[in-house]
Amino acid sequence: MTYEQFTESLTQSSPPDHISVLLQALWYDANGDWEAAHNIAQSSEGTRAYDHLHAYLHRVEGDTWNAGYWYRRAGAEVFKGSLKEEWQTLVQSLLKNT
Repeated sequence: MTYEQFTESLTQSSPPDHISVLLQALWYDANGDWEAAHNIAQSSEGTRAYDHLHAYLHRVEGDTWNAGYWYRRAGAEVFKGSLKEEWQTLVQSLLKNT
C-alpha cells in the first residue's frame, strides 16, 4: 500500500483489513478516535514501535510529560515538527517496513 492509498482509505468507515495494527491505530487517530488508537498502543507496551506510537498519541493529547516518557521508552527522539508531520512520518515508516 502506498501513502496515498492509505490516506485515501481515511474516508472509509473502517481501516483496511490488510494493514498492520500500528497503521490501524494511525488510521483511527486520523479519524478522531484517539481512544481506539491508544488502546492499540497500550496492547504491546515495551515494544519500540508501540511505545513510539504511544508517545505520539500523548503528544496529540497535549500531555508532553507523558509523551516524553514514551519517547524515552521507545528509544526515540522527541519529534520536533508538527503533529501532522509526525503522523506522516510514522505512517510512511510503517508502510516502508511492511
